[in-house]
Amino acid sequence: MIVAQDSTGQFTTIQAAVDSLPKNNRQTITIQIKEGIYEEKLVIDKPNITIESIGRDKVIITFGDYARRIQKNGEEMGTFGSYTSLITGDNFSAKNVTFQNHAGPGSIVGQALAVYVDADRISFENCSFLGNQDTVFTGPLPPKPMKGDRFGGPRDGLVRTVGRSYFKNCYIEVDVDFIFGSATSVFHQCEIFCLDRSMDVNGYLTAASTPEDTKFGYVFIDCHLTSNAAPNTVYLGRPWRNYAKTAFINCWMGSHIKEEGWHNWNKPEAEKTTCYAEYNSYGPGGNMDRRVRWAKQLTEEEAKEYSIKTILGNWKNEC
Repeated sequence: MIVAQDSTGQFTTIQAAVDSLPKNNRQTITIQIKEGIYEEKLVIDKPNITIESIGRDKVIITFGDYARRIQKNGEEMGTFGSYTSLITGDNFSAKNVTFQNHAGPGSIVGQALAVYVDADRISFENCSFLGNQDTVFTGPLPPKPMKGDRFGGPRDGLVRTVGRSYFKNCYIEVDVDFIFGSATSVFHQCEIFCLDRSMDVNGYLTAASTPEDTKFGYVFIDCHLTSNAAPNTVYLGRPWRNYAKTAFINCWMGSHIKEEGWHNWNKPEAEKTTCYAEYNSYGPGGNMDRRVRWAKQLTEEEAKEYSIKTILGNWKNEC
């Protein structure tokens, strides 16, 4: 299936190609996309779909919804309605595609998701994710709201199943809490770029809400953490829920990473339940000697447990 804005394919929009497939699609379908900026609020709610750019064509999927947008009913859209792309079909993959939310700075518009992923066996390869506040959400939503949460959105009220996702050689750019949620997700050889907000606390790379009975949350392997922010202004993570799990394995960290590494989100009790771990962090921000006392420094033997195969199971046993 080919999507092309100049009508040289079967479809001129990505959504039209997805909509043409049966609801319970069982055949692996590849949607090839020709170069262009596709202004679409994309919903991929069918399984076994791959989207990819054709050759080296530059494909950007972009939209500008945001949490503070007032809807027709007079209410704000909220975080989870602000997505550019919503992916709820299992066995989805994307290659060489940029997902963008162009709504603007979070200080003005609030949260604005580039992708909302709530499915199992999801992979992104050579993709970019561009936004400001809360760029990448990997669901499901936590089971119970806490103070400050405003759930709503397209998946509210549905059965929550923890999915797995794999990001390979991707670029993620944003400022506050920009990778957040409950999923088990591996970020492998990715660049995570933190935008400068010129603040003492410039941002938090992660805000995991890992369920208590889930062994792995967010795992970063051989990644580069970069930024144009001032030194010592960005935390590696803070716990959206008390049992948050996040690990950095063999990652290069720029000087923007705060010496203490992790924040408890003003929840001292979370220090006893979170699992924030590092192994062989290096670079200007990779000094683990000054991390908070409740973070964990993995031994070489412990770090071996954080293999892609162990984390994601047979789905990614080729890695």
